Amino acid sequence: MIKTVPIKCINNNVIKEYPKETTLLEISKDLNIQMKAPIIGALVNNKLTDLNFEVYHPKNVQFIDVTHNEGIRMYMRSMYFLLYKAVNDLFPQAKLTIEHSVSRGIYCEIHNTNNPVSIQDVLNIGKRMRELVKMDIPFVKHQAETDKVVELFEKQNLLDKAEVMKHRGNVYTSYYTLDGLADTYYGFLVPSTRYLQVFDLNKYFNGMLLQLPRQDQPDMVEDLIIQNKMFEIFREHTNWNRILNVSNIGELNKKCDAKNTEDIIKIAEALHEKKIAQIADQISSQNGKIKIVLISGPSSSGKTTFSKRLAIQLKVSGLKPLNLSLDNYFVDREHTPKDEHGEYDFESLEALDIELFNQQLIDLLKGKEVEIPKFSFEKGQRVYDGEMIQMKPDNILIIEGIHGLNPKLTHSIPAESKFKVYVSALTSINVDDHNRIPTTDNRLIRRIVRDYKYRNYSAKETISRWPSVRRGEKKHIFPYQEEADVMFNSALIYELPVLKPFVEPILLQVQPNQPEYAESTRLLKFFRYFKPISPREIPPTSIVREFLGGSSFSY
Repeated sequence: MIKTVPIKCINNNVIKEYPKETTLLEISKDLNIQMKAPIIGALVNNKLTDLNFEVYHPKNVQFIDVTHNEGIRMYMRSMYFLLYKAVNDLFPQAKLTIEHSVSRGIYCEIHNTNNPVSIQDVLNIGKRMRELVKMDIPFVKHQAETDKVVELFEKQNLLDKAEVMKHRGNVYTSYYTLDGLADTYYGFLVPSTRYLQVFDLNKYFNGMLLQLPRQDQPDMVEDLIIQNKMFEIFREHTNWNRILNVSNIGELNKKCDAKNTEDIIKIAEALHEKKIAQIADQISSQNGKIKIVLISGPSSSGKTTFSKRLAIQLKVSGLKPLNLSLDNYFVDREHTPKDEHGEYDFESLEALDIELFNQQLIDLLKGKEVEIPKFSFEKGQRVYDGEMIQMKPDNILIIEGIHGLNPKLTHSIPAESKFKVYVSALTSINVDDHNRIPTTDNRLIRRIVRDYKYRNYSAKETISRWPSVRRGEKKHIFPYQEEADVMFNSALIYELPVLKPFVEPILLQVQPNQPEYAESTRLLKFFRYFKPISPREIPPTSIVREFLGGSSFSY
């Protein structure tokens, strides 16, 4: 008698018996689940897995496509392998590096070739990728003793991956092959190349831009939007990494083994301080023309600490900064716009009294004394408590907020009077050459630690709020990035190993029966790649202290 197990499909709330060893791919075909895009993976008891997973016990299964965050990650990782395979087929001696996210795509470079990558090279690589898609080649998962996997990757000249494996300390290691070519990825892949129909590859600067499907319209690729300033800030940090001689986790772990982390911390912090001083010099060199500094950036980017450190450097230059909070200019609750769910949209620009804000800025620039409003969140109304502010010739206003780069915020102020700064934690190292660390992960990890320490929020609560935070950023912050006069990367090359022992216990509190378990599990797996670094040498003015604690600034 064939033994069966009950499988509950979350997508259609159907429970059905299946023989043991039935794969999720077979179950998905049997249930005929209809989604916006092809099913590429599943959450089994709130934990991500691929469609080759075989059922032996009762499970709750939610099938996912690229419209799901875990789905687009699976698609992305598989695309990296497809790209690697195509490059390897055409340029066997070349080295592919997956660099970073920019211009709504993933920037990649090819090294060790006789000539720089050309437009024709990129066209040929894209053509080969599409040929591989048509061939429907399976991504085959393997598991072997780590020493043997290390030897395999060393033979394939993937020394960066071999180095990471050595430091993880696992007896066995999983890896994938595609038509005999081996690689390893931080997470699961789609079943075969046939699932990777939607992508584009274009020449971009010295490399290529890999474009992926839109999550809201998965049959279309993301629009290419040129972000020259963003690209330059990544290039700057590539040069910084050369100074530190660290570009991936393997090299960082080697520094930990050699007890060189104190130097890394000191140099990384010095580079930050030098950059902030350069920004202050750029402002002060305008001979008093700049009167307002607008600072914007996404959640947990370190805007507040950056603002305080910039204020110190401006004082060194002889200026006297004054802080003005946008929170003071909220409209009364009855006038606050609502979102599509009928909830108050406090992140909307229209939630601020833009006209009052601009009028007061005009008065301040004329040297008039103005009474600053306050907003009572308890009453939902504006109040005045007699706080007056007046600008003298050596004063400069520092205004921090998510709308800082939006031209509508300060529409009445001449452009020559404003200086705009975009701050974000643009992760400067990768796991290895084919596994990048998303900047979003860096900020989410910071926020989990800070929320737990200072706001009494669990990891579950922070993770559940994160999609809403991200939607707000995409709507109100990211479209205006290139409006900035200068960008500041607040990420520090050592910070993830420092945050590791703080965030892991918080993530472990997320339970398997909670939807946030998939994300907490993913992040916990990610941190296994790092060796921890002691926070002892981190200065009290560091941006990391805003999240970790021990800052000499008051927040």
